[in-house]
Amino acid sequence: MFTGIIETSGTVTGRRSEGTNIHLTIASAISSELKIDQSIAHNGVCLTVVALDDKTHTVTAIQETLEKSNLGNLLEGSIVNLERCMQMNGRLDGHIVQGHVDQTGVCILRREIDGSWEYRFRYDAAQGNVTVEKGSICVNGISLTVVNSVADEFSVFIIPYTFEHTNLKEVEEGDTVNLEFDIIGKYVARLMPLNLA
Repeated sequence: MFTGIIETSGTVTGRRSEGTNIHLTIASAISSELKIDQSIAHNGVCLTVVALDDKTHTVTAIQETLEKSNLGNLLEGSIVNLERCMQMNGRLDGHIVQGHVDQTGVCILRREIDGSWEYRFRYDAAQGNVTVEKGSICVNGISLTVVNSVADEFSVFIIPYTFEHTNLKEVEEGDTVNLEFDIIGKYVARLMPLNLA
């Protein structure tokens, strides 16, 4: 379980394919503190640490993960948002995030507004996911508040701190991001037929 509050960023230093799997090696400020079998969110995707070095850790993304996320697009030098799992005695500063990406979205707008940034994303609403204004959304592992929600698009506004301390500063129009929709909203959507037209 995660909160969507990014702890630090990492840099991909290695990428190796094995069958349909991809092994990613990442250097970060927290890599030396990790342990084998620990769960870490990478751009919002919960992955297990499978190898460690002094300043790097390695995780494996299977085909299912690669099909539902943007991890397959990562190359050496790519910046990745990292979050260790939530401690039960800590504050939930973001929202409940499972680390299970539902689908990807595409950035269709990025603009600076007096020191902050607006991003607009489009996603395939046919997969049954929904957003609501002032609800929560997880974009590349970042807990954000939805604004201007419609059936297949939503916007978020990014404060300077989030822009500088996450990989959103790397996201341009046309780029793919990972989306995890609000867990409560997903259950409601499954239990109650919604007219999304």
